[in-house]
Amino acid sequence: MTATALTQTLVPSSSAGLGTWASDGWTVTKRNLIKVKRSPDMLIFAVLQPIMFVLLFSQVYGGAISVEGTDYTQFLMAGIFAQTVVFGSTFSGAAMAQDLKEGIIDRFRTLPMSASAVLIGRTASDLVLNSISMVIMMLTGLAVGWRVNASPLSFVGGVALLLLFSYSFSWVMALLGMSVKTPETINNASFMILFPLTFISNAFVPSDTLPTVLRVFAEWNPVSALVQAARQSFGNVGSTPVPDIWTLQHPYLTVLVGIGVMLVVFVPLAVRKFQRISSK
Repeated sequence: MTATALTQTLVPSSSAGLGTWASDGWTVTKRNLIKVKRSPDMLIFAVLQPIMFVLLFSQVYGGAISVEGTDYTQFLMAGIFAQTVVFGSTFSGAAMAQDLKEGIIDRFRTLPMSASAVLIGRTASDLVLNSISMVIMMLTGLAVGWRVNASPLSFVGGVALLLLFSYSFSWVMALLGMSVKTPETINNASFMILFPLTFISNAFVPSDTLPTVLRVFAEWNPVSALVQAARQSFGNVGSTPVPDIWTLQHPYLTVLVGIGVMLVVFVPLAVRKFQRISSK
């Protein structure tokens, strides 16, 4: 699907339709954020998990893990950031599955609103939550000794890349959330995807320390490229050697291509899935 076709899938052509679509998307975004505000435990536990990983790896395992050319805490934090935003994208899948169970989708069907605006609102609210998590994670990282050794522009670019990746991945999880039978299923299904992506990568240890099969997977894993791009953006690479693999030698381009592919493929699939569900 071309970029023009993708735009036509999401956005109405008329100016009046565009205004209504934007209003619908903003309304759904506010609805989702208000829901989180009324159930703060969801956000609290979503933030506590990455904080736990930071403390566990930096304070418990950090003394036993050595990375050539840099301090382990500096090496670790980009991996934690990437893991946090990828795990945070599961909100979209879990929320869509829960809305289907509770009948909210049936309520949306009775309203004169755009199907794509519902999904835009869902993924946009998750982007806000991931942004909050990123701020808390960075404060936690500073507390354990992590530092940014790059220019402000490079730092902002790294944060933007992480959040854009999480936004595109949330469309994948939204489609998965609409495809499962129950909200409970989405947790097991998502972890089967997320655990290999985040743990079989260069997030916590250099990929060249892994056994051959896992090393090859890690080197071509898009999350590894995301982590490498974040390390370079934050100036945390040090003198650590980068594997002579195209994806890790060109991490920014790899991540941007991955983001484009996810948006072009999964946005239309998610919108069409929502239209089929809401028309039943």
